[in-house]
Amino acid sequence: MGFISYYFHWSSEEVLALDHASRRRWCEEISSINSSLNPSKKKKEKSILEFGRK
Repeated sequence: MGFISYYFHWSSEEVLALDHASRRRWCEEISSINSSLNPSKKKKEKSILEFGRK
């Protein structure tokens, strides 16, 4: 929730009004935008959705 609020400057109420699938989609979109704006040749940056995965 904080990830979406930080990047889009949305309030907690706005983010909580989204269903889980929508919040997940927005996290994917934000991560994709960040990756395209900040490509890293040395190290592949992880999406917020990849943290915690093994």
